[in-house]
Amino acid sequence: MARKKSSGGANDWMTTYSDLVTLLFCFFVLLYSMSSVDAGKWKILVKSFNPDANQEIQEIKTAPGDGGTTDEQEEFEELYAQLFEYVELEGLGDDVEVTEGDGYTFITFRNNVFFDGDSYILKQEGKVILDKLCEIISGVSSSVQEIQVLGHTSQASPTEPNEISSDRFLSSNRATEVLVYMQKKNIMDPYKMVSSGFGQFRPISSFDTTESRAKNRRVEIIITKNDGISGTLDKYYEEVYGTEN
Repeated sequence: MARKKSSGGANDWMTTYSDLVTLLFCFFVLLYSMSSVDAGKWKILVKSFNPDANQEIQEIKTAPGDGGTTDEQEEFEELYAQLFEYVELEGLGDDVEVTEGDGYTFITFRNNVFFDGDSYILKQEGKVILDKLCEIISGVSSSVQEIQVLGHTSQASPTEPNEISSDRFLSSNRATEVLVYMQKKNIMDPYKMVSSGFGQFRPISSFDTTESRAKNRRVEIIITKNDGISGTLDKYYEEVYGTEN
């Protein structure tokens, strides 16, 4: 009995070709999306599939080979990834913001994280967060050039500036309290750690409403990388907050 011929005819190759083009398109879309993935989010995703990922990554980094150690750039990027992961997993996103820049990691803490109103006594929940921050920094301290702790207040009234002495001392004392707590953890050489208080004079929001004034009450920590080019505070603010102050 004669076999029946395929009904596809000469158009079969077009179907195969179309499938190939579609697959190639999907592949390049995947490559593009991976090229811009956030390091912190990627690490969380990897750990969700493999809880032992951290251990395996460390084993690879310390395996014999080209020097046997992680270079400073990779180590410093790990700082941001771990901080981002901690903030995400602990649900601190409303109070703590971590930003990665060229040669620096910038952390913004809303004022209520560390202090009560008009106080520079560190709260217990703030100490817990600083303990984790110090633990992470300690693991990558060889790649860190400097830690800056910056304290800020906000104008209490929409129209009247704060009293100068109390305003300046409050912001400076808050920054100093955070720095002293971190220094006591012996995470790195003390000469690499500095603090500054700016009072109400470096706002990132207006003084018009209660909500906008609350954004100005904050502590910032800037961690810069070895051999990195330190930027001005205006430059950091432009990149982190999208505004110049």
